[in-house]
Amino acid sequence: MGNMSKATQVKRKLLIVEDDAGLQRQYRWSFEGYAVFVAGTRAEALEIVRAERPKVMTLDLGLPPDPDGTSEGFAVLEEVLRLASDAKVIVASGHGARESALKAIAMGAYDFYQKPVDADELALIVKRAFHVQELEEENRNLAEQRQSSSLKGIITGSAAMFKVCEMVERVAPADVAVLLLGASGTGKELLARAIHDLSLRKAKPFVAINCAAIPENLLESELFGHEKGAFTGAVKQTPGKIEMAQGGTLFLDEIGDLPFPLQVKLLRFLQERVIERIGGRREIPVDVRIVCATHQDLNRLISENRFREDLFYRLSEIVIDIPPLKEREGDAVLLAHHFLHKFASELKRNVRGFSADALAALATHAWPGNVRELENRMKRAVIMANGSRIASADLDLGKDAEPVILSLKQVREEADRRAIKTALAVSEGKVTQAAKLLGVSRPTLYDLISQYKILDRSSEPLSARTQEGQES
Repeated sequence: MGNMSKATQVKRKLLIVEDDAGLQRQYRWSFEGYAVFVAGTRAEALEIVRAERPKVMTLDLGLPPDPDGTSEGFAVLEEVLRLASDAKVIVASGHGARESALKAIAMGAYDFYQKPVDADELALIVKRAFHVQELEEENRNLAEQRQSSSLKGIITGSAAMFKVCEMVERVAPADVAVLLLGASGTGKELLARAIHDLSLRKAKPFVAINCAAIPENLLESELFGHEKGAFTGAVKQTPGKIEMAQGGTLFLDEIGDLPFPLQVKLLRFLQERVIERIGGRREIPVDVRIVCATHQDLNRLISENRFREDLFYRLSEIVIDIPPLKEREGDAVLLAHHFLHKFASELKRNVRGFSADALAALATHAWPGNVRELENRMKRAVIMANGSRIASADLDLGKDAEPVILSLKQVREEADRRAIKTALAVSEGKVTQAAKLLGVSRPTLYDLISQYKILDRSSEPLSARTQEGQES
């Protein structure tokens, strides 16, 4: 980003909200590399925000009609963030600096500096604000691309997860049984739905049942249905989940918990494609596709005579291994941004980013509960955040999970590394295309790839096909 051409920099719109004519001239001179817009009043500032949508602005809190106070400046800040929630606002004031700083940051300002102005210091803050804003915008754009893909709900920048998505795309149109293997919270039901949505059965029902969540004495009725009077409480004829999925897809989650007697009955259905309701004598033909999932080691269950080997082979025509979140490098932070925007909108909270220690915690936590754990932590953090940025303590990861706090330099380097890996994955390893996504020249990207040793980690290519045209 530092090697960005002057022509590109001119496109960066910077709004200066300052009523002092002398300072206005100084700002214009200091920021000649940007497209500078100057406003001296609230009305002028809001007009420019609406018309030009500047990504970064400096705001003097002492504006008329309250030049000796801060009320007018805070009014501008509130309205600007309402109009452009992603704008980075850098607040300046000589009035009660510490108290003003805390209030401004709590309202959603990006940074704060005290008058008199140090031109070099302000230039550095502005440059960093543009850099952060562009990284955040890139993350949002990548997330939106993935959300609009056929694999709805799957958000990733991980090469390993892209391969899973590619495999789902390939097997979905083929009417074969699929077994999804992965730890709890890795998104097995999302992938099962993607298999259904990409199949020829997409217009028919998708029916899901968790074999571990239903008591054994009720599970048979849930799966196969029952006739009226089949048992106490069977007051009417009730079709089971298999029958309800007619023509579509039946998703059996936690198949490893299916009781042995029901394994026999399910195997018979898979062989003959007919069912009998409990208490019934009529064979009912049902055409469904079976997708299963489990976090258990089915081979171990087979060796312990707890799972039928012949059923395993019927269910596992295609096996897809889903990596845990800790093996999806960079995805924890990418998903955290997604959940931040989701919950901030749903809960109507003015939370717009992360502190450096929160980013470090997200990147280094092992996430034993995977994406589900991350989603729950982010919902809590959005509720608990005191101000516009989530801190590490808001995530409540526990003392044992507290990471070594990285320096800001390390955090920025890690953000660059993740952005480069994501761009390479999205562009299938094409450096020229990745450089365009990142807004840098190709030689600069080659230098960064070499500096971070991004392609030296294994013999496997880092890139994987994007989800274009194909997503918790």
